[in-house]
Amino acid sequence: MENKFRTPYFLVDESLILKNIEVLKKLSEETGCKVLLAQKAFSMFACYPLIKKYLAGTTASGLFEARLGAEEFGGETHVFSPAYREDEFEEILKYADDIVFNSPNQVKKFGKRAKEAGKTIGLRVNPECSTQEGHAIYDPCSPGSRLGTTIANFDEEVNEMLDGLHFHTLCEQNSDDLEKTAKAFEEKFGKYLYGKKWLNMGGGHHITRADYDIEKLKKIILHFKEKYNVEVYVEPGEAVVLNSGFLISSVMETFKNGIDVAILDTSAACHMPDVIEMPYRPPVLGSGEAGEKKYTYRFGGPTCLAGDIIGDYSFDEPLKEGDKITFCDMALYTMVKTNTFNGMNLPDIVCKRVDGKYELIKSFGYEDFKNRLS
Repeated sequence: MENKFRTPYFLVDESLILKNIEVLKKLSEETGCKVLLAQKAFSMFACYPLIKKYLAGTTASGLFEARLGAEEFGGETHVFSPAYREDEFEEILKYADDIVFNSPNQVKKFGKRAKEAGKTIGLRVNPECSTQEGHAIYDPCSPGSRLGTTIANFDEEVNEMLDGLHFHTLCEQNSDDLEKTAKAFEEKFGKYLYGKKWLNMGGGHHITRADYDIEKLKKIILHFKEKYNVEVYVEPGEAVVLNSGFLISSVMETFKNGIDVAILDTSAACHMPDVIEMPYRPPVLGSGEAGEKKYTYRFGGPTCLAGDIIGDYSFDEPLKEGDKITFCDMALYTMVKTNTFNGMNLPDIVCKRVDGKYELIKSFGYEDFKNRLS
């Protein structure tokens, strides 16, 4: 059925999302924590009617995500920004239930207005405990970080205003790294957690990954709930849609230039920027590492960027024009980062519903490219 769609297109399988959110709901039931969808990773709201049955709400990085969460998901709407715009803050107050500030100065500037509007407010803190390996671009605890207030910059003057504390230091990590972070947080900021309403432990928890130690996560959550008498939030993005999305591409041409090259109708630069930013090599269905199988190809995109390279993959049979290439784990972050550099069209978005039916959610064209800039 999916072969009727024009490549490239994203395919999101709701039955695979369902497996993830069932795990997250069980975590919530067994610990009493609240699980929020981090929309920065996945904001395909066509799937919100399913997800909102299992999660408590959404998190946002600013006004537009906050509005989307409030209007399309419901439940609780939480928002964090490194700094809030004066000309947007009143509108944010319309949608957000909880507002997290990045610094004591931001609390002093906006906190009173938020409290008067009936919102709870929190401060993001930096426990200065780096657990990243190889992904410095995603490390909020790196030296000179702009994210979170260090203990040296903590201002006890604003502490009484706060309803909660927030830390977010992880990226695609297991609960052992959370355990290290939680210990560092507690050593530095634990005394300020007494009397608060909540603690938000952020995202980056790969809870639905097969090797994730969920029992350790439960112990950490229960420790904070019992010791400090606070509501505990986690806000995964990737874990909600892990391994539930695909990007379907076609081979347009193959040729040899020292190595075999396959030009796809999918661009790393436009359609999966994390391939270049992180960088990483996305998994491809039916492929092997370079040299593992008989025929190895370097996948390149159709843009003018020389570095528009997806990676090297091997196959049992030679590739030919028209062959379909399926990139896996493409629901998270990929769709939200697409762009139209070089006039590349955006991939269509297709959803396979829980009942097995395929639905074209969104199709893009020339007007989407044209109207962005003029």
